[in-house]
Amino acid sequence: MQTRIQGTTMPVLDVQLDPNESVFSESGELSWMTASIQMTTHTQMGGGGGLFGVLKRVAGGGSLFMTEYRAMQYPGEVSFATKVPGHIVPVQLGQGVDYMVHRHGFLCATPQVTIGVGFQQSLGAGVFGGSGFMLQKVSGVGTAWLELSGELVQKNLAPGEVLRVHPGHVGAFQSSVGFQIMMVPGIKNMIFGGDGIFLAVLQGPGTVWLQTLPISRLAHQIAEYLPRTENRSMSGGAAGGALLGGIVGSILGGDQ
Repeated sequence: MQTRIQGTTMPVLDVQLDPNESVFSESGELSWMTASIQMTTHTQMGGGGGLFGVLKRVAGGGSLFMTEYRAMQYPGEVSFATKVPGHIVPVQLGQGVDYMVHRHGFLCATPQVTIGVGFQQSLGAGVFGGSGFMLQKVSGVGTAWLELSGELVQKNLAPGEVLRVHPGHVGAFQSSVGFQIMMVPGIKNMIFGGDGIFLAVLQGPGTVWLQTLPISRLAHQIAEYLPRTENRSMSGGAAGGALLGGIVGSILGGDQ
C-alpha cells in the first residue's frame, strides 16, 4: 500500500492498493476510484464490539454503514477528499497508542483499525445542533487518516499541563490526554462574552491537534448570506423557511 496527499486548501488522499489490500471509510466518503477496486458495504467493519459496537457508533452520531474498498485481481487506487477546507492527517495506531477525534474527523483507515465512541456529553438543546458534544475513539493496529478543518496547530502537552479550548477547535488528541467539558467561568462571560458557555479542558501528557475552522462558525457565516423569506406569501414563506431550516440544520449537525 502506498499513499499520497495532494492539494492544499481542499486536499485529497490517494491510496494505491495492491491485490487483496483494502481500506475502509464511513459511508459517503468516496471521491473516486479505479475499475479494479471493489466496494463492499458492512455494518460491523471498524465498529468493534459486534452489534453493540455498531449501536454505540450510531448513537454517538456515527454512520451505520462502513464501506470497504479492496483491490481484486489488479492494483487499484481509491481517493478520499476533504468536505471543507482543511488538512488530512495520518496517525499510526498500535502498542497502546490510540486517538480521540472530533465527531466528523475520521476519513478512512486500514482494516485492523476500530472506531467507537470515546466521549459523549449532552450540553443542552441548541448547543452543537442539539446533539451534544461527541468524540470518536480510533484504536486498533494500523493507520488512520483524519480530516481536520482549517489550519492546524499542534500542541505537545507536558504531564499536568492544561489547555482550555473552545470545543469546536478540538480536532484530535492522543488518548493519554485527559479531557472534560467545563462551564465558562463567570456569569458575565457566559452571557456577554460571545464565546459560548462551555470550554474543553485538555490535560497532558500527549499531543493535541487544534483546528482553526469550527464547522459551527462556518455555518454561522454562511447563514447570513442565505436568502430570507419574510416577504413571501404565507405558503411560499413556510416552504422556504422549511428549506432554509433544513439547510442550516444539516450544516449545524456537524458543528464539532
